[in-house]
Amino acid sequence: MNEKQISLPITGMHCTNCANTIARNLEKLDGVSEVNVNYATEKATVNFDRSTLTEDAIIDKIKDIGYGITTVKVELPITGMTCANCAANIERILKKMAPAVVNATVNFATEKAAVEYLPGQIAPADFIAIIKKAGYGVIEAGTEKLEDAESAAREAEIRDQTRKFWIGVAFSLPLFVLSMARDFGLLGAWSHAPWVNWLMLALATPVQFYVGWDYYLGGFKALRNLTANMDVLVAMGSSTAFFYSLPVTVALTLGSNTLGDHVYFETAALIITLIKLGKLLEVRAKGQTSAAIKKLMGLRAKTARVVRDGEEIDIPIEQVSVGDVVIVRPGESIPVDGIVIEGYSAVDESMLTGESLPVTKKSGDEVVGATLNKQGRLKFKATKVGAETALAQIIRLVQEAQGSKAPIQRLADQVASVFVPVVIGIAAATLLVWWFAVGVGFTPAMIRMVAVLVIACPCALGLATPTAIMVGTGKGAEVGILFKNSEALEGAHSLKIIVLDKTGTITEGQPSVTDVVTCDNHKLIQQEANPEQWLLRLAASAERGSEHPLGEAIVRAAQEQGLTLAEPDHFEAVAGHGIMTQVEGHQVAVGNLRLMTEQSISLNGLKPKALQLQSEAKTAIWLAVDGQAVGLIAVADTIKPSSKAAIAEMHQLGLQVVMMTGDNQATAENIAKAIGIDHVLAEVLPGDKAKEVKKLQSEGIGKVAMVGDGINDAPALAQADVGIALGTGTDVAMETADVTLMRGDLRSVPEAIALSKVTMRTIKQNLFWAFFYNVILIPVAMGVLHPLIFLPMMLRTLHPVLAAFAMAFSSVSVVTNSLRLRGMRLKRDA
Repeated sequence: MNEKQISLPITGMHCTNCANTIARNLEKLDGVSEVNVNYATEKATVNFDRSTLTEDAIIDKIKDIGYGITTVKVELPITGMTCANCAANIERILKKMAPAVVNATVNFATEKAAVEYLPGQIAPADFIAIIKKAGYGVIEAGTEKLEDAESAAREAEIRDQTRKFWIGVAFSLPLFVLSMARDFGLLGAWSHAPWVNWLMLALATPVQFYVGWDYYLGGFKALRNLTANMDVLVAMGSSTAFFYSLPVTVALTLGSNTLGDHVYFETAALIITLIKLGKLLEVRAKGQTSAAIKKLMGLRAKTARVVRDGEEIDIPIEQVSVGDVVIVRPGESIPVDGIVIEGYSAVDESMLTGESLPVTKKSGDEVVGATLNKQGRLKFKATKVGAETALAQIIRLVQEAQGSKAPIQRLADQVASVFVPVVIGIAAATLLVWWFAVGVGFTPAMIRMVAVLVIACPCALGLATPTAIMVGTGKGAEVGILFKNSEALEGAHSLKIIVLDKTGTITEGQPSVTDVVTCDNHKLIQQEANPEQWLLRLAASAERGSEHPLGEAIVRAAQEQGLTLAEPDHFEAVAGHGIMTQVEGHQVAVGNLRLMTEQSISLNGLKPKALQLQSEAKTAIWLAVDGQAVGLIAVADTIKPSSKAAIAEMHQLGLQVVMMTGDNQATAENIAKAIGIDHVLAEVLPGDKAKEVKKLQSEGIGKVAMVGDGINDAPALAQADVGIALGTGTDVAMETADVTLMRGDLRSVPEAIALSKVTMRTIKQNLFWAFFYNVILIPVAMGVLHPLIFLPMMLRTLHPVLAAFAMAFSSVSVVTNSLRLRGMRLKRDA
């Protein structure tokens, strides 16, 4: 019996019964011999037979019964990767460490590994050691120093590659000139003397074994791990030309030309130097793809001015604590998140939200770290510091999105995984066909084989998707559009239906009372000198403490009129209907018509007036006392100025726009008509929003996005194909959403979708180029064009140097195409 024990940290247990439930369900699994679930330590220890049960099955079972497994995520900067196969190799060896490693993603473009693991089962040092054993490097430093260390390591790598490139140029250029001049008969008979070949060998050797050493080392690492990468192809191609030339040189020195009369040292040297140039340009271009995230990191303040013991002192930003009182003068950056306790100013938040107009800040308002205080002096209390600040979370979100893999990348990964072995096979076949079948001799056949090895480029395939994702997510972050992952970025481009929650999304979310209508023939109304104020006071008293926007509007209206409110008793909220309570001895019901109907309340002829108010796009709130309707309070929520323009832009993108609201049908349709909504879902209860989204998805029209900002929007955001949360909303909605919009402006929705469409178009262009390049040029290098005598010889017999040049710039072209996204202009009114 292949017995093994696994210990898993559990989340979601609230009592010993939870522990018993987990144990009971795990014991039912075939292969489990013993289970111990400890509620105190929150760990499950399972002994099982690995021949019949896997660790993943145990973890899945725990999750299926409603509990979680504690995992930790760490991101490691990797050095030494030269192509997508290297990334795939590291990812493969990390995933072999399952179940301790739950998931691992290695991104060649960002040169980072994201590892999710089980604490207690494994430590970062373990998989760092595995990565290093595979022949790659890991940049290690403290959290606060990691970014500086990573940046320094990347810059050192660029300096090293630049130095090697120029050394390559210094030796390859004279070697190339000498070789070409001799081949064209420009130097006379002396250039064919044997010693000239030895001079060429002397010039080629430093290029081959110093400049090109990285390719030998990288190829060795790959082969040691039973895989193959770009380094293998370059090392094979250049080595073939170099080592073929060695015996030819010796033979010619001894007076024999039986092995040939031409050496290819310049070919080997130029292959390495040109590819080194291409990789250098690629590294520099890749650095530009992360410019947006570097810009965000650069916004972080280094110091903060705080009040300690009654004195203002400057301290490092790391020493600011929650509750500290922070002082910000005009022209200074706000160091951390907080709430203003004193002062008045205008704050520029454009660096986070993309909103160019400064935002007024006064006592009680929130301020966000990294924004710029423009005018007055502000004193605020720190509420979030360090990793909890909005800026830190934005950076984390963008980094995670850039490090994630889009579904469209799967095909490229699959091709890249077998690419190099297939190319080696094609190169070998090319050599054999031209040597034996065509009979051109070994040397011409070898040259074609070298051209095939050198021209093949797995790097373009590996960079096609992640570079565009990096630039696209970075571009979004610059204008306050945050994609949770690359899957969300990809999903947004194929949306067909946009569902907009009305309150706080289409409207300002701060409704106000517009009308108070009384039932004049009711005895309670007739007793009052000012029946409208009495009605408003009664409704506001009932709604005291209400968190519903409509209830808050009624209370606010009563307070503005200076009315003294009573204390309600036996308060009961009826979800989606209203409230029921007792005020000053009366049974009071405040809510919609559905509440009145369900409570069998007499409407006293007020229904026509309610319909009239609804036709004016107002919400009619009924007020009943002791089972009798006594009046109506009309509340209207102001439509955001940008909503109509935003919906028009969505229509231009070919989207169907749906409004979801708890308002009655008549009110909802009037609002929809005013701003161009296609379809209305009215009188939707908070708990039914997700069901309505699911219903739209089942209609088969296409993918559905949900846009909202409240806590009760969270299930609908999760249900939608793409959930979009407005940044002015709650943290719950933002956590659930696939896309977070930092501005409360609905125009950010079409901007996010437009950005997704352009990014996906760029990815498809990149993938087409990467596939097209290899599918077309590998056969050209094989010599399929040779029979076409009307073509120039450089195409009929592709020289390895031209192949190296094409290969060097293939990946650069993909990265450059992705960088064009940085110049994309998102449509936005000034």
